[in-house]
Amino acid sequence: MAFNDSLREMFAMIELEMRRLRHDRTEIYTRAVQPILWLAVYGTVMSHVRDIPTNGIPYIDYITPGVLLQSTIFVSVFYGLTIVWERETGILKRLLVAPASRYATVIGRAIASGVRAVVQALIIFPVAILLGVKFIPNPLYILAAFLMLFMISGGFAALSIFVASLMKTRERFMGIGQAMIMPLFFASNALYPISLMPPFLQSIAFVNPLTYAVDAVRGLMISGNVANVPADFVAVIVFDILIFTVASISFRKIIE
Repeated sequence: MAFNDSLREMFAMIELEMRRLRHDRTEIYTRAVQPILWLAVYGTVMSHVRDIPTNGIPYIDYITPGVLLQSTIFVSVFYGLTIVWERETGILKRLLVAPASRYATVIGRAIASGVRAVVQALIIFPVAILLGVKFIPNPLYILAAFLMLFMISGGFAALSIFVASLMKTRERFMGIGQAMIMPLFFASNALYPISLMPPFLQSIAFVNPLTYAVDAVRGLMISGNVANVPADFVAVIVFDILIFTVASISFRKIIE
């Protein structure tokens, strides 16, 4: 019975997120502006710089997977802001009296965030095509890439829930969220190869889950080099399992 209750709550979270998207699309559209500018301005300008080794891939094509992932984790990292707001208003306390496990609540919310992140990526994807980005015309590769987007977004949403369990106000959470996104983005292979980084940043990139997500999406969508994709998926799955567990354990602190 508890398992059925957990599944019911997980699907309820997804349904709630879909209703939010259907009734208020403004946030999705406004958050798509920044990654589009990354491609249209930064990608176009830096395409004229020949010193960045991209193995023959046009620079705007090279950074597109990283920009897609940056936009999705931005959505996911700030998903915890909803948790903080629900705690302040008392909504969360009512939710937690439901006969569902904390793991189901965290996973359900992470999946809901993943759905929102994929919708965000679906807005940017055709814009990238209009800007001249050449994706590999393989439907299976594209689906696998969006699966990776979904998985990494869910993991970062769980990380956001963990941070939300430690924060008492929305202002503090906003500060922590901003402090997480950009260092993770720049300490990855989103904009340049890891080989160009100093040794210290290379060490950070090695343990940064975004690095593996970018590598998988780039291989599936842009370069066609899929040799490392299975290992990338394993790395992201391990990250998801660890952060789901930590977030679920800390989730009870939200109402304390």
